[in-house]
Amino acid sequence: MNVRKIGQTDLSVTEYSFGTAPLGGMYRACPRETAMETLEAAWTAGLRFIDTAPWYGFGLAERRVGDFLRDKPKGSYVLSTKVGRLQRPVADDKVPSYGFVDPLPFETDYDYSYDGIMRSVEFSYARLGLNRIDILFVHDIGVYTHGAERNAVYLRQLLDGGLKALDELKSSGAIAAYGLGVNEVPVCLDVMAEADIDCILLAGRYTLLDRTATAELLPLCEKKKTSLVVGGVFNSGILATGPVEGSHFDYMPATPDVLNKVRAMEAIARSEGLPLAAPAIQFPLQSPAVASVLLGTAKPSSLIRNMELTERRLQPDDFTAYEAHTLVAPELGTDAVRV
Repeated sequence: MNVRKIGQTDLSVTEYSFGTAPLGGMYRACPRETAMETLEAAWTAGLRFIDTAPWYGFGLAERRVGDFLRDKPKGSYVLSTKVGRLQRPVADDKVPSYGFVDPLPFETDYDYSYDGIMRSVEFSYARLGLNRIDILFVHDIGVYTHGAERNAVYLRQLLDGGLKALDELKSSGAIAAYGLGVNEVPVCLDVMAEADIDCILLAGRYTLLDRTATAELLPLCEKKKTSLVVGGVFNSGILATGPVEGSHFDYMPATPDVLNKVRAMEAIARSEGLPLAAPAIQFPLQSPAVASVLLGTAKPSSLIRNMELTERRLQPDDFTAYEAHTLVAPELGTDAVRV
């Protein structure tokens, strides 16, 4: 599989990568055996960049990823996890769901400060059972998750101390790169105005359907040599299922406008003899700012099916017809499970 560099670092990642939110029980339970089989399917398919987070199942995904990678050769993979949420043990009857099924018995506290970042990394080492993390993403900073008032506090924590912690970790060689892991564009612009970061894991905002990142963020990333890792390429499912009854966009039921746009896109794909999911999964890699497309699933069969969508390599001109039906600034949901 082709690889691309992360920013100006010496780190390279595979063009397709594996996201582990579903292994933490996002929306439905994921038995351990299924999680391991899915990780094995991703490894067999050549995905050597694996992303996880303390948030996914409140530590469950990190534990499973660590167990899977522990016997893999050093240097044979790139691992990212996230900071900004600390897990606190609670009684079994006090465990929140936040969309996760059968998570570990913890509650989450937000902390983007210097000490919070450092504590988060130490906790992740312990859950993973590994002594190396390559990339750290600051998880879900932004108005989308916190609202304007709370985010002002958290953003100040990050700018005043959290970024210093990340820079120290990178300078010491503990990590190779750091950046943001978010679902919105504005906070990326806010942080990049104050600091240089290596990469951004951006979910749902640079897809075949949603081009919110195109106007400002992509040009800025190219200028500052900040790499994008693009998640949520199916926009919560609708670009995989098509405009069927019950389809979701941005974690919410799709609106009539979105359904109509996807219907038009599906017709274009069919005229080329393709399922809509094929251009959807390949579209982000047309930008030189994009280092990897992140695919998340808890089913080996889904992972294999997604990788089959990449076998017929599409060219930049193949995506032109879809532009007339894109969204530039969709209204964001307020009660989503952010990844």
